Amino acid sequence: MVFSSISFIYYFLPCLLIAYFIVPKKFRNFVLFISSVVFYMYGEPKFVYIMLLDILIAYISGRLMEKYNKKIILSFSVSIILTILFIFKYFDFAIFNINQILNTNISLLNIALPIGISFYTFQIISYLIDVYRETVKPQKSFLKLATYISMFPQLIAGPIVRYETIEKQLDSREYNLEKFSIGVRRFIIGLSKKVLIANALGEFCTIFSSANEKTIILTWAYGSAYSLQVYFDFSAYSDMAIGLGKILGFEFLENFDYPYVSKSITEFWRRWHISLGTWFRDYVYFPLGGSRVSKTKLIRNLLVVWFLTGLWHGANWNFIIWGLLFFVFLILEKIVLKNVLEKMPKIVCRVYVLFIVMISFIIFNANNMHEAYKNIIGLFGGNGESIINNYTIYYLKNYFVILLIAIIGATPLMKNVVEKIKVKMPKFINLLEPVVLASLLIIVTAYLVDNSYNPFLYFRF
Repeated sequence: MVFSSISFIYYFLPCLLIAYFIVPKKFRNFVLFISSVVFYMYGEPKFVYIMLLDILIAYISGRLMEKYNKKIILSFSVSIILTILFIFKYFDFAIFNINQILNTNISLLNIALPIGISFYTFQIISYLIDVYRETVKPQKSFLKLATYISMFPQLIAGPIVRYETIEKQLDSREYNLEKFSIGVRRFIIGLSKKVLIANALGEFCTIFSSANEKTIILTWAYGSAYSLQVYFDFSAYSDMAIGLGKILGFEFLENFDYPYVSKSITEFWRRWHISLGTWFRDYVYFPLGGSRVSKTKLIRNLLVVWFLTGLWHGANWNFIIWGLLFFVFLILEKIVLKNVLEKMPKIVCRVYVLFIVMISFIIFNANNMHEAYKNIIGLFGGNGESIINNYTIYYLKNYFVILLIAIIGATPLMKNVVEKIKVKMPKFINLLEPVVLASLLIIVTAYLVDNSYNPFLYFRF
């Protein structure tokens, strides 16, 4: 089940909210846990047992760390959790590469990837490490820990919510009309970004992939459109998750902060997928020594982090190379480019970031590196492409408006305009906002009823 679906918006969510708010507060974790299990089973009923097994391992391990050798228990439990992830996500990738290198013919498992396993695996690992570090106390209630890990707003595609962020909220959280209304607003905005912008950009990218006559202009439009699609798709999911969290009384941390206005790749990764970046920073980069080490060790630390970041996104070499591309530019910025970028005009720095990010996402979206290479050199006519043709003109006319809206929407421009109007004319905004939100919900509903193209990109991970 996806958030941007009729079944979720008009069946699952209303039923959940009625049950959630009608029961006494002490039973709301139970309602949320059962609802989350139902939500997960809607798409993959057999894989819910994998999630529940991981939760059970996390619970038992956390409790055992109170009494026995914490280091041994942590090592053992994390090894089991990572082994489960490896079997489902990376086993076939490992066997495929072994077959290629050694010319063997080992059979693949061909197991489907459980939805959200990368996200809840990282949540469990962070919980266990924090218990080991005594940053948090082991959760004595299996229900509360299970509610935290399986909570449906962030279960499938993040953000990666740390246990310490909502530890107290599992026991007691605030409910009021203002918080509920903010949550509804955030959810509708995210839903609109997903359905009205990300899906339309995705359609354009599909058109490019199936085009027989690609041109230089079309390839540049595709690279830009896919970069925007990834942003609007994933940030929309985070918006909806944060909004749903508020509706249910939880406060999740932000996951995106207008990354496409960044003036360096370093800044870009402080603004993009913040929960993943801070996870690798706190549980991999800092334990390796961070940046307060020699240049050789700094390179090693960043190499490990960005190899793992790429691998986390998927069992394919294009994801690993995607991660290593960022490693190269982050190293260059730390060692060579930092002073240069500080002296350059802001517009030049932003163009540099946007170009590198676009190249990275062309690699990210390719089925293999050969396809990525062809698309990258296609930006410069490397495949013999013409500059433009009637086919390109036709589709650019059809998608120009949505591309322009996406470009503006990827910056804080509209947010700043609304904030200024709100200061000068608060009553006007208070009257206009519910009308706009209701209109957006109606338009989105019409699109969902009429349109079958509605994937979530990060469900792949």
